[in-house]
Amino acid sequence: MPDIVVVGGYVIDFMCYVSRFPKGGETICGKKLLTCHGGKGANQCISAARLGASTGFVASLGDDSFGQKYLEQLKHENVDISKIYIQEGVSSDASQITVTDSGENTIIFVPGANRLLTPDNINDAADLIRSAKVLLCQFEIQPPLPTLQALKIFKGHGLSILNGAPAIQNPDPDLLKLCDIFCVNETEAEIMTGISVTGIPEAQTAVDELLSRGCNTVILTLGVLGAVFASQSSRNIVHVPTEQVKAVDTTGAGDAFLGSFAYFAAYHANLSLAEKVKRACYVASQSVQRVGTQENFPYKTDLPAKLFAR
Repeated sequence: MPDIVVVGGYVIDFMCYVSRFPKGGETICGKKLLTCHGGKGANQCISAARLGASTGFVASLGDDSFGQKYLEQLKHENVDISKIYIQEGVSSDASQITVTDSGENTIIFVPGANRLLTPDNINDAADLIRSAKVLLCQFEIQPPLPTLQALKIFKGHGLSILNGAPAIQNPDPDLLKLCDIFCVNETEAEIMTGISVTGIPEAQTAVDELLSRGCNTVILTLGVLGAVFASQSSRNIVHVPTEQVKAVDTTGAGDAFLGSFAYFAAYHANLSLAEKVKRACYVASQSVQRVGTQENFPYKTDLPAKLFAR
């Protein structure tokens, strides 16, 4: 059975690289077009798998050619696909992503089979979920009943992580209370709390608000500033800085962070939370120096051996 189980979605990413974003009504010439595998759930699963984790993915997949290719990609990455449910006559989820020379991106998402994952599917995958050391979920499956069911099934069996992305203004409070760790970036935190996170002081205010809503532990990622975290028992945030790098493409950076954090939580449980966050920030910083989504995630052999020291 896999040590890390991800319940979430996949997306086919059509990536267009441009010098700058077009203005409203403007047509500009792009530099490159790529078709890539994405989706927060699948990204996080593969990020962990590339570090050497035993992973499983619970998802609903379209039966079109894109879905079949995605299934082959997951097999290639050694992901357990035994609880991926194929939806006949349904298209795959897709995103159009525009990336500028500065590494910024905009995303337009078109839903497909992801939305057809059901609580019954989660019940069918219950043994796989309960056997994991770490359960990783997101807000990608809407409505969130399957995610809620997975968190209920897993409660008391290991460490559960919920990624608050894509951002929802008022998620079900039970989602926040059931997960052991709730993780968002500064934009997602602002959508949820109404607090603009422009630095460390504002991060404290946003984390305080999320804790007041029932989160047990909150990790708030801050891009070049690294991340902060706090918990119900220790509400003063701890700031974990990260090294500065030149970003080429920030698409999927948060997923690289979460997948690698899940890896360290599963296989280096003795490390402090601060150290796990620090190491996950490092993996994410390496991912933004490459082009693509899953394609930019590093393998364990790409990273320094000291990163995996116990």
